Amino acid sequence: MFPEYRELITRLKNTDRHFTQLFERHNELDHKIKNVEANIELGTHEEVEVMKKEKLLIKDQIYAHLKKAETAG
Repeated sequence: MFPEYRELITRLKNTDRHFTQLFERHNELDHKIKNVEANIELGTHEEVEVMKKEKLLIKDQIYAHLKKAETAG
């Protein structure tokens, strides 16, 4: 996710608790979605759709955070 911001992501994960929480939640959702779709974990289609929407919202928040940090630093 956002390879062009790799260094900034690493820095923010080490210095910004809120960013770290967003990043970890995004990864949790990604992992869970993949497991449900691969029938490794149980879940309904509706649950997957809700998780995908939350993941997308978090991705947008991460991007906004990156852009703000980029202009500030």
